[in-house]
This record gives sequence, C-alpha cells and structure tokens, in this order.
Amino acid sequence: MENEKNIHFIEEIIREDLASGKVKQIHTRFPPEPNGYLHIGHAKSIVLNFGLAEKYGGLTNLRFDDTNPTTEETEYVESIKYDIRWLGYDWGDREYYTSDYFEKLYEFAEKLIKKGKAYVDDSTAEEIAAMKGTPTEPGVESPYRNRSVEENLDLFRRMRAGEFPDGARVLRAKIDMASPNMHLRDPLMYRIKHEHHHRTGDAWCIYPMYDFAHGQSDSIEQITHSLCTLEFENHRPLYDWFIRELEIYPSRQIEFARLNLDYTVMSKRRLLQLVTEGHVKGWDDPRMPTLSGMRRRGYSPEAIRSFCEHIGIAKRENIIELSLLEHFVRQDLNKRAKRLMVVLNPLKLVITNYPEGQTEMMSTINNPEDEAMGTRQMPFGKYLYIEREDFMEDPPKKFFRLGPGRHVRLKNAYIVRCDDYVKNDKGEPVEVHCTYFPNSRSGADTSGIKAKGTLHWVAVEQAVPVEVRLYDRLFSDPNPMGHKDRDFKEFINPDSLTVIPRAMAEPAVREVKAAEYLQFLRKGYFFMDPDSRSDQLVFNRTVSLKDAWSKIQARKK
Repeated sequence: MENEKNIHFIEEIIREDLASGKVKQIHTRFPPEPNGYLHIGHAKSIVLNFGLAEKYGGLTNLRFDDTNPTTEETEYVESIKYDIRWLGYDWGDREYYTSDYFEKLYEFAEKLIKKGKAYVDDSTAEEIAAMKGTPTEPGVESPYRNRSVEENLDLFRRMRAGEFPDGARVLRAKIDMASPNMHLRDPLMYRIKHEHHHRTGDAWCIYPMYDFAHGQSDSIEQITHSLCTLEFENHRPLYDWFIRELEIYPSRQIEFARLNLDYTVMSKRRLLQLVTEGHVKGWDDPRMPTLSGMRRRGYSPEAIRSFCEHIGIAKRENIIELSLLEHFVRQDLNKRAKRLMVVLNPLKLVITNYPEGQTEMMSTINNPEDEAMGTRQMPFGKYLYIEREDFMEDPPKKFFRLGPGRHVRLKNAYIVRCDDYVKNDKGEPVEVHCTYFPNSRSGADTSGIKAKGTLHWVAVEQAVPVEVRLYDRLFSDPNPMGHKDRDFKEFINPDSLTVIPRAMAEPAVREVKAAEYLQFLRKGYFFMDPDSRSDQLVFNRTVSLKDAWSKIQARKK
C-alpha cells in the first residue's frame, strides 16, 4: 500500500478532482522554451508532469513555448526532446508548439479588442514602464488607452501586416492600472518583431507575449492541471482573466517550488553566459547542471528521477544540497557500475622475488553487487603500477598502505612487503621494491601473514594509458547568485577541472562501451567521454566514492 505521507499537495488536488468528477482524465504538459538546454531544475518538472500522468492514467503534452524568435533555435528543440526521452518519458504523438496556435491566438486578441478589453499603445517601452507605477503606487493610464475599437482593430491588423517597425506599437490588455497586482496593470499581449522564426519563417512579424500565449495554449489543448513554478503565482490572476474574458476552457494553474541546488546556477541566461564567454566548454560540459552535461559526466537517468521523486513537491522555495543528488548517483551506480582498476598517479612497484617474464591471470569480480555481471581476467606480473599516494617513506601508525617493512594485499592477488625504494635526483620515490608471498594469493590465504590494507594495481606491461578528467563543483560559493554587489562568475572554482593526461588502466578498459557506467576501484565512478578515440580513451569522474551527504545525515542522528 502506498505511503500516504508521500502524497504531495498537487497530487491531493488531482485525486480530489478525479474523485469529484471535475475531470475525467488528467492532462498535463511540459512547456519548455527552446532557448537553451534543459537543466536539473527542468528534470523536476518533467518527472512531476509525466509522472503524475503515468500514475493516474492521464496524458502529457510536450509543447514548445516558441514565441520569441530572437532566442530560439531548432538545436534546442532537438536537445530537449532527446533529454526527455533519455529520462525515460515519451509524449507519443502529442508534440505541439505555441507557434501552431499563432492564428488562433491572433483571433483571441481581436476578440478582446472587439470587447473593448485590449488596445494598441504607441508608447515606448520606457514610457510604458514609467506608467506602470510601483507596488505601492497606482499606475497611470496610457494616453492611447481609450482608442475606439475600430481604430484598435485597424492598427492591430496593420501591425500584423508589417507596416510598423519594431517597438513602434504594442497591444495591451485593458484591465486595471490601479491593481495591487502589477501583472494586471494593462499587460502587454503582442509586440512587433521582424525576426525569422525557426518554424513559421517570416509569416509573422508580431509575436504574443508569454503571459498571453501560455494560458490560451493550455486551454486549446484542454490541459486540466497546468503546473508552474512559484514565480508564476502572481501571474495566475492574469491567466484566469484572459480565460474568463475569452470564455474558453479553464485550465487550472497550480504553482510549486522550483529546484534550487547549492553551488549551482540554474538560470538559463546565466548558463548561456558561461557557454558564450568560454567559462565552460559548451552546454554539455560535465560541470554544467544541464541534463546533457550530467549525461556526459555519467549521471544515470534513473538516479536523476529517484532524486527528483525523493525531494518531492513543496509550496515554499528552499535550497537542496548538491551532495544529496550525488548520493542518489552513487546509490544507483553502485548497483550497475562495472569495476576496473585504474592508477591515476602511477608509481612503479617491483616484486623482486617474482619470476621475470611470468604473467598470471587473476580472476576479478566485475561487480560485487550483481553476480550476473560475472568476472574478468586481469594480468599480474613482476612490474606493477600502484598509486603514488599509497606509499610513504615514513608513514604514521594508522597508515595501512605501503611503507618500509609494511605489508599490503594487492587486490585479488598476493600480499607483498615493502623492502626498499628508489628516489630520483629530486628526492621523490620513483620505484618501490617488494617481496611477495606465493601462498597468500587472494582466496587461498595460508601464509599466516596479515595485511590491513588492500591496494589496486595495474601490470606495467599490459597497462593502457588513458586520460582522466576529475570534475569538482563549478562554483566555490554555495550561493553564487546571492551576492548583490558581486558578479556570480567571480565564484567560479578555478579547480573545477583537473586533467590527468596519462593514467594507467588494466587491459579490460579497451572493452568498455560508450554508455557503460564504471567504478575505478577506490577512486570513484567514471564514464567514457565522447572525446575518446580508439587510440586515446578519455574518462570523466562522475562522483567520488565519498558520500558527504550520508555522513552528514549519520551525524545528525
């Protein structure tokens, strides 16, 4: 039985509407503007809209809000569709565009003009803004507000015909310039833009404003529950006004808190800045909160969906810890990621008593969480690579890795003891000499020798050089947008990307598939980057193994 505590307020409304017969079948929509790539905040809305429809036997439309030709591109349309499908959702044959309704919206506008509820205003943008007033002072009516219906119709039709330049005139709703709600102070409905539209070409030179087009598009599609983020709460009275005046299907708008993550910027305009100014390498840079960036970094769609479902839907804005998202990524990848041994910062280890030229194959489990993933064979020999940080010349007592006289187990192989080491002319260790114990092979430890630490390793002769990119948070401040007197870009983390050009991987790395999730033992979860070539494999670190969120929660208990 479903836990009723997990039912959020929107779901309660939907249940009530279905039970009362107010709606026979719920119909939601996801309405992205095709002016950028989707980010994790959009994922929350996608999971909400498609998830509710799936749960209650309803439908979800995909509708592109393409009312601003200056910022929209077909590239963004295709990326949005790809991202939604990647998350595991499909809209069937219900793919719509606000531009599909341009003619109908124009008819709606003329209807309002004929009712005396809309007028053409010749004022400049600056004059209109000044006439709006303030939240505590009423606005001033435009000198063009009382034009006749005939004059308004004539001017609006001439606007459509292209007789006037950009900015010369606008169409405004005639509501209430003294309303305490600024959105009801004669809002703009249409503006002139002589711009080529990515779908309608040059057929139109006037375009509807979002506040006019959005609600009417919902109505045309008979959306039962129009789910919006909280910034549109003050827009709802205008949304309802248009519906009443036009006497059309009354979609119900319900607002919820958008997703805010710490150490992250979620504004598409700010993300575009990061891309165009070269602070990142594109919309799909693995440091970006875009779905394409997260996909390239190695986040699974299942982890993102689980995260969105876990954080739930609320009426109040709050900030979610990025470490919580990373926690869900780790939980998911731990079950599905194939294990590999990769040494990021190699230090040569020589087993002095191991036969020269001999190679043994060590059986290695691909994933201890999933027996069905089986095992693989890994070559072992006299010369190995270990991590440089796994050796210390003078280790402290609780350092359970290699040091003079210390024993460690080489994962799935033997126990070795450090006997000596070699330094270069800078005084840095470059080679560690060890003795191995033949009877201590993993799975048959009869040597009586104990080793507290276990190290990963790669055989020198069969090692495959790979490039590894270690990603950290893009911003060093938990709230980069929260400083009014400073540019958010000042908080870009200079260490958000560290490139290791020559890590050493076991031979099985050559068999890794493009979309395969990996764990490099002791180093984190990794994913092959599209930059990879057959002669140069590149891997992005998705997340480290350290689960900061779980540790914080454990301390709270």
